[in-house]
Amino acid sequence: MENKHTLSVLVENRPGVLTRVAGLFARRGYNIDSLAVGRTENPAVSRMTIVVEGDEYVIEQVTKQLEKLVEVIEVSDITKKEHVERELILIKVKAEPSVRGEIMQIVDIFRARVVDIGKDTLIIEATGDIGKINAIESSMKPFGILEVVRTGKVAMLRGPKYEIE
Repeated sequence: MENKHTLSVLVENRPGVLTRVAGLFARRGYNIDSLAVGRTENPAVSRMTIVVEGDEYVIEQVTKQLEKLVEVIEVSDITKKEHVERELILIKVKAEPSVRGEIMQIVDIFRARVVDIGKDTLIIEATGDIGKINAIESSMKPFGILEVVRTGKVAMLRGPKYEIE
């Protein structure tokens, strides 16, 4: 049974922190399904959104280990909390002029957009939850996907911002 958890981890924005966090997972044999990291509104702090598979015990152990790292400010499992999550995908697809109209209709249905037009290719950008991202990728397969890049999930709790002390 698949049991994916979304962890929101606030860390000091310093060199080597990403390596230490990823190494912690690797040493314990836990696979990171996705990891996205970027600065927050405070340039000294970064937020990592980590999606990891495991039961409650595994997540509890990972959380405790993360909290032991000096650079980690806060760890929160937001899986069951109200939050907004998004992923970005760029898809380079074969697109000879004869099929571009059909591809554009699909792009419109998904509220995606074309960000590059080549002689026989299009690059499509889409954002949304994992279901939408998987669906647009699947819809482009018949045309011939040449390349895909996905960001992984980013997530934020709904409601008022809490203060970091």
